[in-house]
Amino acid sequence: MEVKNPKIKICGLTRPEDIEVANQLLPDYIGFVFWKKSKRNVEPEQAKLLKDKLDSRIKAVGVFLDADIELVISLLKEDVIDIAQLHGSEDEEYINKVKAETGREVIKAFNVNKIPSLSIAEESPADYIMLDSGTGSGKAFDLSLLSEVKRPFFLAGGLSPDNVEAAIGEVHPYAVDVSSGVESGGFKDPEKMKCFVEKARHIK
Repeated sequence: MEVKNPKIKICGLTRPEDIEVANQLLPDYIGFVFWKKSKRNVEPEQAKLLKDKLDSRIKAVGVFLDADIELVISLLKEDVIDIAQLHGSEDEEYINKVKAETGREVIKAFNVNKIPSLSIAEESPADYIMLDSGTGSGKAFDLSLLSEVKRPFFLAGGLSPDNVEAAIGEVHPYAVDVSSGVESGGFKDPEKMKCFVEKARHIK
């Protein structure tokens, strides 16, 4: 069976040079993290400057964890980001309000190791769901857990140039999301980014 190439998201960009590499590689999405406890946290002003340099063919995703909903809405309305990705305990009311007030898409992330049933993720009102092993943990999980998921999903958690092809072949995600897997010394590594994108796009 031929596997359709998934969408690609490179998350946690913080520097102009990260944007330059992304513009060359043209992933479908890049991510800005708006969570102060993350080493990849960016301030809204910083994200705006980076977004202004981003190729318009790439969608900028804002990553949040139980953020003030007005911050999420304002960043979407001001075009600092194109999509909101929610990693906390945001409920259906929160998700629906973001969608209704902005007309933008929402990705809701779920920790596969913590939710009692994957049906909780499948029933989310978000436009997309992300299945992960934790908030930017960089750790992989047992992909066989996803065999029953019918809804298209973003796959995250422990992906790298070394394992992305096998992961795509096993669970056929809508999109793959990488952050620490394309870093060296805590910063995005251009060669690792290039390798990840090439491997994700050359699934036979």
